[in-house]
Amino acid sequence: MDETHMTIGKMCETFEVSAKTHCFYETKKLLFPILHGQKRLFTKRDRARLKLILKGTRFGFSLGEIHQLPDLYKSDQDLQIQIKQAHERAERERNALEAKKQELDEIIDDLRSQLARGKNLLSTRAPLKPTIHHFDQ
Repeated sequence: MDETHMTIGKMCETFEVSAKTHCFYETKKLLFPILHGQKRLFTKRDRARLKLILKGTRFGFSLGEIHQLPDLYKSDQDLQIQIKQAHERAERERNALEAKKQELDEIIDDLRSQLARGKNLLSTRAPLKPTIHHFDQ
């Protein structure tokens, strides 16, 4: 093993993913380890692919779309078309996230208003005194 290869443990540590997640990406044919005895080794290209996979999942891409992202580096593909498709998909995802953000901002503003109203009601009322009950036996 040389400096250009990483074990699965080192990959998991470096990219902060679990071994289970890493193996899942392998089973989905997103990563391609080199078998070296009992070890699975990963190249610089695998590290670049994992970065793309993690970004894709973070941005909300489906596994099928993520599968296509690393193909941008294949020389036999029409790179311009793939970049355009990836860009369009990223713009759609950004627009969807901005719409969700707008909705969340509105919900947060409404909640702040309700909290302020509740705080105002609490501050204008006399504090409740505890009631002591006496029971005759």
